[in-house]
Parts: sequence; structure tokens; C-alpha cells
Amino acid sequence: MQISEKSYTLKDWQGGYESLTQEFDYWIDDIEGEIPLELAGTLFRNGPGLLDINKQRLHHPFDGDGMISRITFTNGHAHFRNRFVQTEGYLAENKAGKILYRGVFGTQKPGGWLANIFDFKIKHIANTNVIYWGKKLLALWEAAEPYALNPHTLETLGNEYFNGVLSKGEAFSAHPRIDPNGTLVNFAIKPGLSTTITIFELNTNGEIIKKQNHSIPGFCFIHDFVITENYCIFFQNPVNFNPIPFALGISSAGQCIKFQKDQPTKIIIIPRIAKSENEKVQVLETQAGFIFHHVNAFEVENEIIIDSICYKSLTEVEPNTDYRETDFDANSPGQLWRFHLNLETNQVQNQLIDHRACEFPTIHPNNVGKSYRYLYSAAAHHATVNAPLQAILKVDLESQNRQLWSAAPQGFIGEPIFVPRANSQQEDDGWVIALVYDAEYHRSDVVILDAENIEKGTIAKLHLKHHIPYGLHGSFTPETFI
Repeated sequence: MQISEKSYTLKDWQGGYESLTQEFDYWIDDIEGEIPLELAGTLFRNGPGLLDINKQRLHHPFDGDGMISRITFTNGHAHFRNRFVQTEGYLAENKAGKILYRGVFGTQKPGGWLANIFDFKIKHIANTNVIYWGKKLLALWEAAEPYALNPHTLETLGNEYFNGVLSKGEAFSAHPRIDPNGTLVNFAIKPGLSTTITIFELNTNGEIIKKQNHSIPGFCFIHDFVITENYCIFFQNPVNFNPIPFALGISSAGQCIKFQKDQPTKIIIIPRIAKSENEKVQVLETQAGFIFHHVNAFEVENEIIIDSICYKSLTEVEPNTDYRETDFDANSPGQLWRFHLNLETNQVQNQLIDHRACEFPTIHPNNVGKSYRYLYSAAAHHATVNAPLQAILKVDLESQNRQLWSAAPQGFIGEPIFVPRANSQQEDDGWVIALVYDAEYHRSDVVILDAENIEKGTIAKLHLKHHIPYGLHGSFTPETFI
């Protein structure tokens, strides 16, 4: 079925891709509805705050400097603060007033290939995620070490090396998974002709208590992974990397990655604790397209079940194009798929869970790595077309029921976060919180929904005094910082 009327205009969507240069610090007083008194804690968000350097536009938003937004909920009130991560590159470009670094996703220094040839120094932009763990606030970017921030002031304190376990320049991914047992599990990718995958496990004090390295044949482009009680699982997307145009200053590193649509996806299963000397890394194969994000994974007898968001292909970032002119109709949507991995037969079975274009999945934190029933994600307003994310979708994996809350036509949604109610007994007892860009007023709203029934509409909508550029990832902590 074709939907003739679009749920958005490109012009409205483009408004969320303007830089926010100011840093704010205020109590939010423009509120529709009421903030639940039981909702206490802090929502942290990260994403590119600058999409240009002194009017020189970046080629892709993923090259933008990281800006942390903090929304603190306490006693029915909310406070907003934002600050840029004061990375070495951010400070240098701020001072120079121009682009000084190449970006991974297409941004080049002015001056053509001659200005970029053999320049392999990529700016650490700390723009992908932000987590509060072990009494430290960490801004994460997958190609380098974290930046530590003061959670009260958002002041940048410097790089975090976890008591010297991480070496200078060593990566610490932007997609950690928190095991309900109180362990934070994260990974790093060191790509090359063969790729090293490093797995870290951290205790609640923020100390790395375990670190293991595995060499995987071929080039890996992996943004996310999943954990179960016994395994870490990675999907090795079918891509190849030709570094020559990057070295010659013609293309960025990201533009040298090409999707191989006829090649299988390799699923790499690494034991978290090897039960015996013989327990090795298993590699299974399937056709999965391209995957940025997974929902969750869990074990059932001799199977691992994984839910992921799959694209038929990777949309390539071409030179001399403008990401704000994206043709959504021409791109494949991300769709929800389930994979059954049989560890005895090495067979993989795939099934489509939902056709609707969706991204940024979230679940109850107590169900990470375990069997679960409910998932939430940002989604397209219409069920059958690719489009910007304007809605929140709730999927009941048991009953197959769907719920949808939409901000269309002029609202555009970032990653939702599920926040459980304290001492809740029910998996969907809590709230779903998301930032929504409102194109009509060129501002962002913090939207709070009842996770049990998102179709009831907003419990509260907090109008910020400004917009926040479309972000990437964030997290919630029951701690409050004012």
C-alpha cells in the first residue's frame, strides 16, 4: 500500500540540523501536563551540537562536536543544562574559527586533496553517547578513549583511562551494555586486514575487571553489540574498506567503506567466561543486510535469540552531496528482525518482526541479556514507507500488539529512553522519555509518556527555550545533579 500524503516536509525536518552555539542553564517552566513526582533522576543526551565551524558546514552530522544535554527531574520539576565537550579539536577549531581536521564521514579540510593528502589525524569529537558509571560521567565516541565530565557542571575534566588499563588513543566504544548483575560490558574495534575486538567488563566502581582481545579475519565496521549471561555477540557487516582514496586526501575514511550486498553477515559469538580450554569463538553466517543497532539478546537452551534493526543496504555518504536533502523514499528503512542462532547446528533462522521504519530501540534495563516482552523505538509515522523518525513504537513480542504515539507532522524524534518506576514489578511499568524537535517553534520538547500505554498521549511535555540538534545516544541515572 502506498501512502500518498507525507507525514512531514523536508524543510521542517531540516530545522533540526542547525547548530546550537549557546550553552544554557535554567529551570524548565513552560510545561504542558505534570511531571510525575516519582520520576527522579537525570537524563543525559549526547550528539553533534555544531554542524558548521564558523559557517563552514560539515559534510555529515556525525562529524559534529559532542554536546551534552542534561535534564534533571526532582520533586515534579525539571532543570536543563547543556555544554560542549571541550575536546582538544573543539578548542582548536573554536580558536581558529575554521575547520582544521578531517572527519570520518566526509568533512575535509578546505583546500581540496592537497590540503588533506596523508593527513590521518581525525578529530576526537566525543559526540555519540554519555553514561554515568562508577561515579563518573563519560562522553563516548567509538574511535578513542572517553572524556570524563563533572556531572554537576558538565565541565570537561580530561580523558579517562580507568587507572591505566586503557592506553592513550585506545578505543572504548559508544555502545556499552549494562548487565543486570551490575557489570558494564563494552568493546573496542581496531580495524585492519584483520580486526581486533577488545571486550571490557567494569564493576560498579568503574574499574575494568576483565579485558580480552580476539583477532577476527577481515575488516569490521561494528557500531553496536549484544550480551547474554554467557556471551558477547557481534554482527560483522558485509563491507570492504579501500584506504587509498583516504590516504590521497580524496575521500574521508567513511566514504571508503563499501557495502557488499551479496556477501553474508558474519555473527561472532565470544564467550564472556570460557568454561573450558576448548570453548572457542564461534562464527555463524546469515543474510542480514546492514545493522547499526541491536535491541537485545537472550539464551534459550542451545539457542541465542537476537533482535536487531536491519537495513537492506548501507546508505553511502557521497562527496558533493548535502545530507539535508536526503531522499527518504530512495533509501531502505531500518526494520525489526529476529535471529535464532543454534549453537549446536551453527544454523541461523531470520524472521521479520515489523515492517515499520524504526531506529534507536530501548527496553527495561533489568531485561538486558535476558528474555523480555516489550521494546520501544523511534519510528516513522506511517507503517509502510521510509521517512524521518516522528513517532514512538511499542511492540509487545508476546501478544504481537503494537502501540504508536506520533509527533507528526512537525515533530521529529530522537532516541527514546525507558525509565522504570522504582520497585516496579511489571516490565512496562515506567516512562518513555524522548527529545522531540518541534519545527513549528524551532525548539525541542522533552516528552514523557506512560510506558504501559503510550497511546494515552503525553503525561508531560516540557518546552525548552531553544532547539537541540538531532542527537545520537543517551542514558538515565536515578542520581540527580543540580
